[in-house]
Amino acid sequence: MAEKPKMDRAVRDFIWNVVEIHSQIEEIHKSWAELLGLTEPQWLILMAIDELDEGRGVSGIAVANKLRIHPAFVTNQTKKLETMEFLTRKPSPDDARFIQMSVTDTARGEISKLSAKREALNAALFEGLDEASLDYLNKRLTSIAKNSRLASQKLTIGVL
Repeated sequence: MAEKPKMDRAVRDFIWNVVEIHSQIEEIHKSWAELLGLTEPQWLILMAIDELDEGRGVSGIAVANKLRIHPAFVTNQTKKLETMEFLTRKPSPDDARFIQMSVTDTARGEISKLSAKREALNAALFEGLDEASLDYLNKRLTSIAKNSRLASQKLTIGVL
């Protein structure tokens, strides 16, 4: 049996490493969510809103795009997060048909209680990587993410 090319092996190793990392990070998100009495998707939505908000609130479409999930799911879950007083949902001042969401002070307080644990976890996750190495890795991963979206589109339309 002929030996597979080294690049093929490296690609397969990379993919399995990504699968493993994704699985572990998913478990970590579940743990953070449980500490706040949330589901993992609610935690991710809350984090996405916190990340995307630049002071004017964030649209459900922006959150859905960041998380690669359906906007209707975002709407459903953000209504629950609003009931729990983790989010505010207000009509956009530019177009009242759209809702802008922001993380509340209550949610920020709860999240900040986790900050020491999150910092320790991040230190463990990225042990051995300095800022420059992490920046380099993020640039490469961003490129791979873009390429994977393009490859997925090509596969969907039958080009590959």
